[in-house]
Amino acid sequence: MTFDRITHDPRVMGGKPTIRGMRVTVGAIVGMIGSGMTVEQVLADYPYLEREDILQALRYAAWRAEERELTLTG
Repeated sequence: MTFDRITHDPRVMGGKPTIRGMRVTVGAIVGMIGSGMTVEQVLADYPYLEREDILQALRYAAWRAEERELTLTG
């Protein structure tokens, strides 16, 4: 799977996955969508992002979540 909009740079946001080298992390995008924001709302708050940035961040997070199995207790 190719993620051409997701970058990792130890000098930017501590090396967390970011959108196109900007100071917007994949985690921030996923958190906003997870809290109920729509893609349109995220784009309005971050006008320098593109729809595909958000969609790719969600696909990247889903891909990472499938990478390993975790035992959940609770």
